[in-house]
Amino acid sequence: MMQRTDRVRIGVIGIGHLGNYHLQKYQQLPDCEIVGVVDTVEERSSKAAEIYNCHAFVDHQYLLDKVDAVSIAVPTGFHHEVAKDFLSEGIDVLLEKPIAVTLDQADELISIADNRKALLQIGFVERFNPAIEALGKVIGEPLFIEAHRLHPFFERGTDVDVVLDLMIHDLDMILNFVKSPLKNVEAVGISVLSDNVDISNARITFQNGCVANVTASRVTGKVMQKIRFFGQEGYHSVDYGKRELMSLRRTRGEGGTTEISANTVEVEHYDPLEREIRAFIQSVITRSTPIVSGSEGRKSLELALRIVEEMNMGQGMIL
Repeated sequence: MMQRTDRVRIGVIGIGHLGNYHLQKYQQLPDCEIVGVVDTVEERSSKAAEIYNCHAFVDHQYLLDKVDAVSIAVPTGFHHEVAKDFLSEGIDVLLEKPIAVTLDQADELISIADNRKALLQIGFVERFNPAIEALGKVIGEPLFIEAHRLHPFFERGTDVDVVLDLMIHDLDMILNFVKSPLKNVEAVGISVLSDNVDISNARITFQNGCVANVTASRVTGKVMQKIRFFGQEGYHSVDYGKRELMSLRRTRGEGGTTEISANTVEVEHYDPLEREIRAFIQSVITRSTPIVSGSEGRKSLELALRIVEEMNMGQGMIL
């Protein structure tokens, strides 16, 4: 755990697509010093070490006594193993989503973090999307939610179903805005280009009556990342990629008639990953609970695994 009063000593484990972005953001922060990078592919770690003037390793164990905090962006199957080693040493961890592969693994990480008083933040970057932060100022109680997260095919992330790879972002968002226990889940999925499910649709019902229809695909020709919320007070549509919010509100016109009018909401302009990294470092320095804690990450994993279970039951999963 960090006991220093100067810059936070940072390490990044997994120098792939996301790991490189994390390094770029840490380099911009005056409170941070990148001291080491880790990747099992030596060429990747060596190249990153040269760029960021730090040490390169192929085994994360070599970083344990050199850092105050780390970003972990390794494949999902290694999240538990790598995060456990750092948390056990009291080192703060920003762990890319999902928190783990099983709930038992998630529970162990949360327990270790609590016992060692280490911070565990889960990398749900959409929580820091400016359109989502603006939505939080106007959204009421959602009654129906529709989400689409559609991507072209990349090998990256195919070690798990599309539910854990992509859909879990929207599941986290839905659980963040719907303050009600789960009632029922129905789901289907198909495998197209990988050994795991590449397209999935889930219908989620909550005890307060809210229904969410969620679709995720990683075999689509172009990217779509949208979520729409319908409620008694109005309608809100977020385009994650464009970082745009369209908000309509229900009003009373002359004679008591119901009307729909534009709800002007200011959306700031900033990079969500940079905001996420800044929030993590702020938590490290102040010892405050992360915005997306391990417990928040567990909730999303639990729902994602429920969807996978439903896909695998009966005709739910089609190969």
